[in-house]
Amino acid sequence: MTTPPAPLAPVAHHRILLVEDDAGDALLVTELLADTSLRYTLVWHKTLADACFELSQRSADCVLLDLHLPDAAGLGAVAEIQRADANTAVIVLTGLAEGQAGSEALATGAQDYLVKGKVEPELLQRAVRYAVQRKQVERAGADLQAGRLRAQENARLERGLLPQPLLTTSAVTATSRYLPGRESALLGGDFLDVVQTDDGRVHAVIGDVSGHGPDAAALGVCLRIAWRALTLGGHRGPELLRLLERMLVAERSHPDLFTTCTLLTLDFAARRATVHLAGHHEPLLTAGGVTRPAEAAHGVALGIAPGLDQWPATVLDLPERGTLTLYTDGLIEGHAGPGRERLGSEGLLRLLARTSVTGPDAHLDALIGQVRRLNEERHTDDLAVLRLDWDATARPVRPCPPAVQTTRR
Repeated sequence: MTTPPAPLAPVAHHRILLVEDDAGDALLVTELLADTSLRYTLVWHKTLADACFELSQRSADCVLLDLHLPDAAGLGAVAEIQRADANTAVIVLTGLAEGQAGSEALATGAQDYLVKGKVEPELLQRAVRYAVQRKQVERAGADLQAGRLRAQENARLERGLLPQPLLTTSAVTATSRYLPGRESALLGGDFLDVVQTDDGRVHAVIGDVSGHGPDAAALGVCLRIAWRALTLGGHRGPELLRLLERMLVAERSHPDLFTTCTLLTLDFAARRATVHLAGHHEPLLTAGGVTRPAEAAHGVALGIAPGLDQWPATVLDLPERGTLTLYTDGLIEGHAGPGRERLGSEGLLRLLARTSVTGPDAHLDALIGQVRRLNEERHTDDLAVLRLDWDATARPVRPCPPAVQTTRR
């Protein structure tokens, strides 16, 4: 039995842009290309300005660039082409007496150079193919390096925005997730934290700095660290929010930046939770297999009206076993399917009712997976979720023992 030959790989079709003001030289290049086996589309422009405009409208695989144009001369034209389209390969066309210019063009970012009058069809064909391949390899390397840098930066931001919970009891577990708005994007300004103080109470925060990018992320890290230090220092409720707002106003890079957040204190000895909302959503309370919003009074977001200090407290009764879920806008502002409808808090509750996966980690992963599939990457806000599970009957929550001081003599 004869093995059938492997199918041939499809031949690439190149879009080539010729930038040449001399009609005779342009005709020569056209004839040379016609004698090659390349599959191509050729576009000809006489000026650098027209070529750059062309590239701004539609990318080219390869640019054949003369260095002597009516509106440009020298290697600066290479940089202009690269600014217009960073993904195109550039082959410089030089004169017989410009050998040095060709090698210098390679140093400025061109992929190859050809000397007019010494170009044959086979040489031109090979130059175009190799230049396009070199540019593709260069782009792939740049994308890989950018991905590594993003991963490193995300790791640094994650340590600042998503610290290890500071819990001394096994009766409470904290599970969190944080995803940037787009794949491979940097984390933004969402932050969360959980600490337990010496009186046995568990404190949690989740916040969302308006805007995106490094400024929002830096401010989120600043507020998260400030919250932990102030909470461990004994500050609570409106006083704590007032201090966080002062920090926000002092550290924000633009006066329009604001932050929404939720403060939560769990007191298992008294079987109650205290909630302060600063422009944020209510937590979701799950007990007995039923999830509902923990209705709480709303206050103004931090930085909207500094000094207003309107953050009323809401006290909730806690069941012996239960879950409180805190989240940022990115979880509910995406689309609820192929139409234009947004998921919203009601849609989130319906998803939770249909999510039968058990275990905090698996449950959050399943929920977020459903949210992202429904949204189909159309909404690009960051997404942060903090889930607190407790069972006060299995292992009672006790206050932390006082620190033991040792004097060395």
